[in-house]
Formats: sequence, structure tokens, C-alpha cells
Amino acid sequence: MSESVRVDGQGRARCWWPGDAPDYIAYHDDEWGRPVVDDRRLLEKLALEGFQSGLSWITILRKRENFRRAFAGFDPATVARFGSKDVDRLLGDAGIVRHRGKIEATINNAQRCVELIDEFGSLAAYIWTFEPAYRDSAVAPTPLPSQTPDSIRLSKDLKKRGWRFVGPTTVYAFMQAMGLVNDHAVGCEWRAICATARQSLTLP
Repeated sequence: MSESVRVDGQGRARCWWPGDAPDYIAYHDDEWGRPVVDDRRLLEKLALEGFQSGLSWITILRKRENFRRAFAGFDPATVARFGSKDVDRLLGDAGIVRHRGKIEATINNAQRCVELIDEFGSLAAYIWTFEPAYRDSAVAPTPLPSQTPDSIRLSKDLKKRGWRFVGPTTVYAFMQAMGLVNDHAVGCEWRAICATARQSLTLP
């Protein structure tokens, strides 16, 4: 068995990184790498990856419900209308990461998201044009890259459209989580699960 895989007490093999934390295991098993075409979830993940900068993902994951309450479930049109009073409210919310730059970037990105929806019909329709051809290659790279040519391309295009906190590393983590690439380790039970989910997915 690869060092990238751990086998639990029930004999299930999964990627090493969730460790023994139940909430992290649930995130790995139920979400990470499964293809997503829901605009709220896509915007949420882009926003939370931005908030994660300088922090661990598990810290953000454990605050995710607070973020969802604070940002109206990441409904693009609603967040796009947030103003200075909302920024002040969010800066006073101890349940989230109180960083003015990241809060203002999230509101800005929601506004840019609305523009993409107007142009492409949905955020998903835009995002999935950046899916790499090799997403389900037989061999997963070890160690996993922090960015790829595809994440660099998406990052550059988002920045050109006025998005913030969307560097190529942030964007690649987003692509991994939202199923645009399948980076579950070879030997992880969920690699095949995510591959099957992508095969049955109808893109917008």
C-alpha cells in the first residue's frame, strides 16, 4: 500500500491527510474531489480558500457553518449587494476569520461572479471549461502539485476579470476539492468513487 494511503479499523483505504479527525474524514469521504456544478458551493469554496490563506483548511472547515450564516449561504446575488455596513458586521463576527481584505475580496468576487453568470449562464459553466483532460489519469502525481498549468490559466483569467485572492495555488486547491481534478491517491477507495461521479455528471 502506498504511503499516501491509510487503512482504517474497518479496512477502508483513504488518503493520508484526513488523519483521525472525524470531521476531516467526513470531508474527504463525502465532499473532496466530487464534481460540483452548484454555483453557491463553487463561490463558497473559492471564498473559503481565500480565507484559508495563512491558515489550515481544517480551521476553515470547522468555521464553515459560521461563514455560511455570515455570507447568506454564499448566494452570489445577495453577497454582491453587501455594503459597508455588512463589512462592519462581518469584522465583528467572531465566528469567521475577521480579515478586512478577505471580506472585501469575497464581496467583490460575488459581484464578479454575477457578471460571469450573466455571460456564461452559471459560474459552473465557466469554471468547468478549465477542467484538464488528464483528471482521471491512471497514476496520481506524488507528491501532489501545489499548482498546475490549468490552475495558472484559471487564476490568470479570474484576475483579468477582477477577482481577488485567486492565486494559482488557491485555485488548484479549489479544483481538487470541486472535482475538476481527481487527486485522491492511487489505492484510496474514493479515487474510483470520484471518477464514477464525474462520468455520470452532466455539465451545465
